[in-house]
Amino acid sequence: MAATRAAAASAKQVTRKNFPEALRELAAHMKECDYVAVAALKTGAPTGWRRALSVDTSETAYLKVKLAAESFQPLHIAVCPFRVDATSQSTVVAYPYNFHLFPRDELQLGMPSYSFSCQSSYFSSMARDGFDFNMCIYDGISYLSRVQESLARQKIVIPHLRQTSPSPSTSVADSVFTTRIKSRIQHWRKGYTEPSKTADDSLVSSLRKLILGGESYGSRPSMSIDVCSDRQVQLVLEIISHTFDDLVPLVVPDKSGVARAVRVIFTSSAEDKNLLLMDIRKLEDEHSFKFRGFREVVDLLSSSQKPIISYNCLSDLTMIHTKFIGPLPPNMHEFMCSLRMVFSSVVDIGHLWREIGPLRKAKNIQAALSYLQRQYFVPMEIEIPQQDGTNSVTKGGENVLRITKLFAKLSKLLNISPKCQSQSGDQFYSVEDYCNIFYPGCMAEESDDADGTNESDTTRTVSTDCVLFLWGFSGTSAKELRSRLTRLHHVFSKDFELRLLDKTCSALIFRSSDAAAGLLRDISSESPSLNDFFSEGLRAAGFDVYRKACRSGLWDSDLAEALESASSEPATSTLSGHGSSEIYWNSSLKLDLKEYLEC
Repeated sequence: MAATRAAAASAKQVTRKNFPEALRELAAHMKECDYVAVAALKTGAPTGWRRALSVDTSETAYLKVKLAAESFQPLHIAVCPFRVDATSQSTVVAYPYNFHLFPRDELQLGMPSYSFSCQSSYFSSMARDGFDFNMCIYDGISYLSRVQESLARQKIVIPHLRQTSPSPSTSVADSVFTTRIKSRIQHWRKGYTEPSKTADDSLVSSLRKLILGGESYGSRPSMSIDVCSDRQVQLVLEIISHTFDDLVPLVVPDKSGVARAVRVIFTSSAEDKNLLLMDIRKLEDEHSFKFRGFREVVDLLSSSQKPIISYNCLSDLTMIHTKFIGPLPPNMHEFMCSLRMVFSSVVDIGHLWREIGPLRKAKNIQAALSYLQRQYFVPMEIEIPQQDGTNSVTKGGENVLRITKLFAKLSKLLNISPKCQSQSGDQFYSVEDYCNIFYPGCMAEESDDADGTNESDTTRTVSTDCVLFLWGFSGTSAKELRSRLTRLHHVFSKDFELRLLDKTCSALIFRSSDAAAGLLRDISSESPSLNDFFSEGLRAAGFDVYRKACRSGLWDSDLAEALESASSEPATSTLSGHGSSEIYWNSSLKLDLKEYLEC
């Protein structure tokens, strides 16, 4: 723990002041490394039934993390390229970067966000861990998603360079236009390449400039040529590129982004022309930084094609998608397809450690590391080459180094290699075999508790046909509620499990789908055998009603209210295609009542 904290203090702290420099360094380090670990700190997380539960399928879990990703904002993202040292298999060379973010509206367009949700408990925890909120707010890097950038470029247009494209056959109108524009440019240019031999006073110079149609681009003379179509833009560009070596054309768009003119700039020499082009490209880069901001890092990760190593991937990657790529798709399948177009290989460390049997009991990263330390001899040290660290330690910075160290240990135990090479006769496996498999979000814990491996691993797959939701009770424990139910209907005398999901609703898990279906039939027909059940005000529904509540976005209500509203709505065809019909049920998980004090 202390070693990880000391290493985290060596991470490079990145704000908008040193962002361009850090981006170049990150790009160079990513070329040297095999993997990239990523961890994020956000302004909050879902609570109550809005978080992923053990009764959630992959589809309903996705709807919940989608809500969280759209509600909360990232304030800090740690990125750490790393590789196993070729000279020492027990040393990991890592380059951690701590990027401080803030959704600042630098372009005055109302993007990326005017408002976002926060949780005071999250902020209190971040403050205790030493998070610098002043650095975040005043110097944090802003950003726009790819979709937002497209919208911004339509509203903010600047003159820009454009490559000449191949031209189709020339019409008579094109020939007339070309001749006229070429003559005009030659006449204007002659006034600068062949200056008058007599000294002109300021009035004569002004009159010549007016007659020639001259303007200024900085200290260089220029002129504007109005155009009516993109075809005319191409013709002007062709004239300049084929005839004049000392002129630089800039396409000037109007507010709608349509080219309305071509500005032609005169340069005095080849060196002056190169300087002008460098200045123009530098200006374009500065504007691109304003448009993209931190998304430059996301695009760099995407283009590198390096495997992304993270924890609780579904939560972090939905956040990255909605903030830096575009709006989240409506379902899990479309999200995975969209994600694969950005990050082809993502490894969820929570899935990877469960490939080792005893580690399936680990609840979090620290518990997994502690178990490996006690039970396996896998020495692994993190080496961080000298960087411009500021001795600032963040929770995200610590987590990304824990992810790095844990992945290195697991890779050694599982014989995972980035290039799948065989060494000393041992069979090595490709990291691709473990990519794009996200462990259920309900099992991902963010606690630092290292004693999370004592409980038995009782996780099993259960059909959603065996799951019922019960509400209408109040002020009771799970044990008392179970005892009451056994007196209300014969189906409760059979083997079933009961779990409180929030203070208003519980889940019933039957061993047989027939028992659950029989109870629902008796409820819908108001069977006399359920008179006591109804008299106590109890209600029950199947998984389809819960799925409908999630899809309807009834997140502001208690789960009982959401299920009541969903059950009273008529069934619609939009609920076809339910996706996964299994949940990952763990009978050892218990309800933490302290969580609901914050709801």
